[in-house]
Amino acid sequence: MGSWDSVWKSFTIYHSSINVQRYLLHSYQHNGVDDSEKKSFENCYPFIYYLDHGKSYYELSKQAPLSIKPILLFYGMVQLLKACLLTVDPEYPESSTVLAHGVTTRKRKKRNYDFLKDEVKAQKNGLFSHVAVKMFHVKHHLDSEKYTMDFLLGRIPELDHLFQVSLEKQQNYKIAGLDDQTFIIPACILDDLHMTVDRFDHFLKEILSFDYQIINKAGAGCKQPNYIELRANGPINPNDCSPLQFDCFENTLHIPTDKEQFLFFPEILTHYLLLYNLSMISRYETEWWSELLHGFDSLDYPFIEQFLSVTAVKVPYLINQYLQKTKI
Repeated sequence: MGSWDSVWKSFTIYHSSINVQRYLLHSYQHNGVDDSEKKSFENCYPFIYYLDHGKSYYELSKQAPLSIKPILLFYGMVQLLKACLLTVDPEYPESSTVLAHGVTTRKRKKRNYDFLKDEVKAQKNGLFSHVAVKMFHVKHHLDSEKYTMDFLLGRIPELDHLFQVSLEKQQNYKIAGLDDQTFIIPACILDDLHMTVDRFDHFLKEILSFDYQIINKAGAGCKQPNYIELRANGPINPNDCSPLQFDCFENTLHIPTDKEQFLFFPEILTHYLLLYNLSMISRYETEWWSELLHGFDSLDYPFIEQFLSVTAVKVPYLINQYLQKTKI
């Protein structure tokens, strides 16, 4: 993926109203938007401003103490998402309902609060559900769904080593890539999921957002192969590979070991929920937050610190990958 600077350098193509107007026009025409040309002119500067504003938050987060990083990273992400929404929703924000965050969390933390077991709940209206529907076409209802922090952190493959060390739990297996479309999955995933190859194949076909074929089967007299070779019918975009997970530092795909993680839930939504909760804790749970940052007496600190380090780079990367789906 490259460095922080290389990620942001890829956004410079949008520092021109001519480029952005052409980009939005292509996107609107592809999506059958009425008055595409007019709306592309109207939205080109808001698009640029959202990206620039978002970058400012991220730049400040590099120099900020850990205590306020979640706030800066959350609002930086929100600005980047607003730019993305303009590519598929030219009327954004059409109403005030999409301006709310669209997520709630426990207002008062209980005694002996455990961050990893804390929950956030999605709401019917707000930015979170609007992003899910407009950008990723999430079909199932997210409102009223509750997600724990350890469940969400487990969806970020860059944190798997921390899960292994701290909780002695392997969250995923790395999928070896033979090329851009052919991947090798360790057959031990069948034991974790309690499935045969055929059942696993049927399971994946129901949930993967891309088409593929399994091109190896067990030989005669064998219950299962040593590995499963999967060939996708086209290149895989990191934003569209859920429930597979993409490690942006190693440029590798990963597959969850827990069946509960196999749901179509783009990773950028995971970052949104985690950053929302951490930003709320940073603002309103000052005593617990300060004790966490200076006490070093729980498992929460390593997960939070590592997540903030990853999300600072990965969210801009995922945003850039999303925008590249429509070429200028």
